[in-house]
Amino acid sequence: MSFGMGGVRTAGDLIARAQMERRLKIREAKAYVAKKLGVDSVTLSDEYAMTELRKKLDIGLIMALTGYAKGLAAKTRISKTCDLKINSVTRLLEKAQLRGA
Repeated sequence: MSFGMGGVRTAGDLIARAQMERRLKIREAKAYVAKKLGVDSVTLSDEYAMTELRKKLDIGLIMALTGYAKGLAAKTRISKTCDLKINSVTRLLEKAQLRGA
């Protein structure tokens, strides 16, 4: 559980990424993620609302459900949605371009 917000169940994982990459304090990171997701900061800790939002944005769920992104697909969507650099996604996209795609 990231920072007591429930990790993937809510927005703790996104806030932790924003804190590390953007070097933000927790309040600033919450505001940043909330803005990028188009919700208020209170919604970030609402498990039901975040599950529905994660389904809508297809950015990963705590349990793998058929038809929803998981793994690198979810990380790629998180990277684009929240404008965060995720090393594994960057490497994947670099390698994909080298293969003549």
